[in-house]
Amino acid sequence: MGTPAARILVVEDERVINQSVVDRLVAEGFEVRQEYDGPSAVATAAQWPPDLVVLDVMLPGFDGHEVCRRVQAERPVPVLMLTARDDETDVLVGLGVGADDYLTKPFSMRELVARVRALLRRVERAAALTVAAPEALSLGALEVDRARRQVRLDGTLVHLTPTEFDLLVCLATEPGTVLTREQLLDEVWDWRDAAGTRTVDSHIRSLRGKIGAEAVRTVHGVGYALEVTP
Repeated sequence: MGTPAARILVVEDERVINQSVVDRLVAEGFEVRQEYDGPSAVATAAQWPPDLVVLDVMLPGFDGHEVCRRVQAERPVPVLMLTARDDETDVLVGLGVGADDYLTKPFSMRELVARVRALLRRVERAAALTVAAPEALSLGALEVDRARRQVRLDGTLVHLTPTEFDLLVCLATEPGTVLTREQLLDEVWDWRDAAGTRTVDSHIRSLRGKIGAEAVRTVHGVGYALEVTP
């Protein structure tokens, strides 16, 4: 028997978009369920645990941010958020409640499938790395425990989303070294092109909000470096 198809829950209240996404994902070989509002999405995720959620921000009942928060409270699952506005505040809120990536409408189905596949690959890779994870990284006030996937700042546990954690580990393995956005996209998101550099910037902003603005240095036009502070 082959590997079971990944389960994807599509949550979008615009029925034409919802069905288009579902049809494309089914054609790509995924097992798909669809919902159109917040409460139904949370109920389906509990009864039929998905491997990934494609989630619209604006939904009836309660919005995608609340769906993401409730689903993530049960179990970690990658979430690709769909937003009608390329608004930095909306994006940061989504990342803060556990979304791993986002797409701004209108988007191409090819791009959506590429993002979905990259997220699923990253989950598999993270699981493999966790099994063989080396000792924790101690970086001044910051401690990164790769085996437990936990971060502490001055001894206090910091809640990071799976993507934020992977991004921090990537920066922490080479502290002080500037990594380009393209390198980070390749290592963290498993993307081979530079189309998502704004995704990197958004996640960096969210990460800074949790570990301190001074912890990650920006090198304009190049990328980012983790600064070790005592």
